[in-house]
Order: sequence, then structure tokens, then C-alpha cells
Amino acid sequence: MRNPEATKENILKRSGVLFNTNGYKATSISDITTATGLTKGAIYTHFTNKDELERETLSYLSSLLFEKLRELTKPEVTAGNKLRSIFTFFESYITNPPVKGGCPLLNAAIEADDAHAGLRKEALKILSVLRGSVVSILNKGIERKQIKTGIDKDFFATLIIACLEGSIMMSKLERNDSDIKKMIKHLNQQLQQIEI
Repeated sequence: MRNPEATKENILKRSGVLFNTNGYKATSISDITTATGLTKGAIYTHFTNKDELERETLSYLSSLLFEKLRELTKPEVTAGNKLRSIFTFFESYITNPPVKGGCPLLNAAIEADDAHAGLRKEALKILSVLRGSVVSILNKGIERKQIKTGIDKDFFATLIIACLEGSIMMSKLERNDSDIKKMIKHLNQQLQQIEI
């Protein structure tokens, strides 16, 4: 007897590699059936249509990334070190991506346009979680007197995400880690300005 949850996770895992490396629009259900060894009917037993599969795959990939981020940030005692561990995590995308194909949020955001509203909505949800996580770290840092009061937490969260995601894109295009290293140096300098 087959395990439906294991089958669904296998579909998400293999679809994730295809979507994240080839693109959502470029990946067909036939590509997914070939990668999983399942029929279209078996795929559609778990997902209503390709749009739902794309959204759930993006959610699955992001859950893997957030799990890795939690593993890195949890042992850190200070807000500054928690943020530095996030910087280090994103730097690894260039030389050792935690998910094949690079950052799923960045990849989905590039493809998510008005014609792909469901994927855009899922990407926005992931961005919101990431932004909320950074703001939460800053809030706790302020409470514990590790971060200066009165800082614009939303601005700082936007700065971090924009610098990291933008420099990943630039570094991937140039096939070197120069840009991400520059942005991490910049973010560390900004962080020093708000630490107590």
C-alpha cells in the first residue's frame, strides 16, 4: 500500500528542483511525471492543477529554507548574531545553495507577474514571513537592550532582504560571489550602527 503523504512529498521535492532550476512556466507536467516516475493522474490525485502544484512547491521549498534559517539563528544569543547568521546563510547561495537552483523566493518573484497571480501571492506570503522574522529579531534585540531603540525596523528589514536577494541575483549572473560579499560587508556595517 502506498503512503500518500510520502508520494506528495516526493512530488514536491522533485517538482521543486525542476521549477527552481528550469522555471515555473518552462516546467511541464510531463517533465514532472518523468522526474517522479508517476502518471499525470497520480500527480492530479494530490494537486488540482499545475497552479496549485506550483504554489505548494514554492511553499515546500520555502519551508526547507526557513527550517535551515531557524537552525542557524536559534543558537545565537544576540539579535546582531542572529542577523549575521542570516547574512551567512544567504551568502551560501552562491557557492553552496541549500536548494538546487538558488533562492526559491527570488526565482518565483521573477516569474510571478499579473498572469501568474497565485504564484505571486505565495511569493508575497514568503516575503512577508521573512520580513516579519527580521523585524521580530530586531524587536527582541531592542527588548534585550542589544539594539538601539527608535530604529526603523521595517526599513532595516527591507534593506536586509533587498541587499541579500539583489546581490544573489547579481552574483548568480556574474557567476562569482563578489556582489554578495560587498552587500554583506555593507549590512554588517549597518548592523554595527544599530547595535548597543
